[in-house]
Amino acid sequence: MLDRAAKTFFQLLARSGTLKKLASRYGMRRSESFARRFIAGEAVQEAIDAARVLEARRLRLTLDLLGESVTNLEEAEAATRQYLAVVDAVVQSGIERNLSLKLTQLGIDVDKASAVDNLRKILERAEPAGFFVRVDMESSAYTDVTLEIFETLWSHGHRQIGVVLQSALRRSEADLTRMNALGARVRLVKGAYKEPKTIAYQDKGDVDAAYERMMKTLLTSGHSPAIATHDPAMIDTARRWVHERHVARDAFEFQMLYGIRRDLQTMLVSEGYRVRVYVPFGREWFPYFMRRLGERPANVSFVIRGIVGEQR
Repeated sequence: MLDRAAKTFFQLLARSGTLKKLASRYGMRRSESFARRFIAGEAVQEAIDAARVLEARRLRLTLDLLGESVTNLEEAEAATRQYLAVVDAVVQSGIERNLSLKLTQLGIDVDKASAVDNLRKILERAEPAGFFVRVDMESSAYTDVTLEIFETLWSHGHRQIGVVLQSALRRSEADLTRMNALGARVRLVKGAYKEPKTIAYQDKGDVDAAYERMMKTLLTSGHSPAIATHDPAMIDTARRWVHERHVARDAFEFQMLYGIRRDLQTMLVSEGYRVRVYVPFGREWFPYFMRRLGERPANVSFVIRGIVGEQR
């Protein structure tokens, strides 16, 4: 119950417009001792610097320009221009060419057609340069439209794109069958959003059981799947499954978030597995940061220690 209450509390904070504005105004200066554990910085060059450190550790990477829930087309167009600038910066830097983005960041709440156009602009710059672009999954309110847009782009010949499914949603196993039939690259997560019990599992055991079922399906029938988890037990299950089923270690990858379970990242790389780290950055870091805090009590303790340290 305490874990669920903490998750709910931090999700409420993540949606606070006032706190988000304060965070954007004052930046990460006063949060440096703890927010930077999970966020590479506010500027693309900081993300590139962090990416180079990861590559030196033989880790793969995805850059994630933070931002979501824009409220007008001007903000959506600005986010699109930012992503185009990120594409150019990554090309110049020489780091791996891999991006993640959210449709609410591109204006899906304002105008669907404009959001799709913004996404196309990014793909038209990124794909010819050798990028892979992951369309992130947000709350259940966006599941249908996200999959619809993904399938439309796929039918128009965009192949260097992928999508995300959340095991917490009851519908996701059917969606996985649909995506596997399409040939799409799926990233499997448990889900970081609070959802009603009518459409989502509420018990952690049920979420984990669905994740394991979907993970096994992806490992044997998926297309370059991404197993995104920091759960050692789930990782052990995956390792046993691929060994029993003779799945090559380069046929899939584990994925983790920047600053979380670096010990597991190092261990898996040393065993010959592919490990990708999501590197979030940007001025709109506050909602992401709050969700990370709500996922594990240990994260909250880390922040509290940081705050106490700043007051000394």
